[in-house]
Amino acid sequence: MSKKDLTLEDDLALFQDAVKGVKKLSHDTIITPRRQSPKADKPKVSEKETQNHEFYFSDEFEPLLNEHGPMQYARTGVSKYEVKKLRRGVYVPDMYLDMHGMTQQEAKRELAAMIAACIKESVSCACVMHGIGKHILKQKAPLWLAQHPDVMAFHQAPLEFGGDGALLVLIDIPER
Repeated sequence: MSKKDLTLEDDLALFQDAVKGVKKLSHDTIITPRRQSPKADKPKVSEKETQNHEFYFSDEFEPLLNEHGPMQYARTGVSKYEVKKLRRGVYVPDMYLDMHGMTQQEAKRELAAMIAACIKESVSCACVMHGIGKHILKQKAPLWLAQHPDVMAFHQAPLEFGGDGALLVLIDIPER
């Protein structure tokens, strides 16, 4: 036998001596996973919030937006003065959405969730930062916003809120 084999046998013998009177533990407690009712899984959400989250932004619908100059939009019945106040930075956004690095599907979902959160929290002005990059979200975000029924107006953000890579959005908050 080699020297290594002798040391291994010595170590094994020492271990067996150390654990000589030890009994194996037996577990008699059975832990079963808790089952919850299907109603407990879903938090209670109001009907208005459900409508906002399920709002579908179409990629094929293209509203008539100004192609020259900064991106701006005001739905029918909204004063052009509101758009001017957005441009000047009179409205300060209370909620921000950063869409950098998102896919189009993620951006749509997050945009709808942001609008729903603004309505829930009574936030009338939000900032959507789409970035510039390959111009995909920069082109799509205004088209999606123009389709949403709770968006009153939007304008390219002033420099302090993101400039060319962001939009200030004015949201219609229903009175409670």
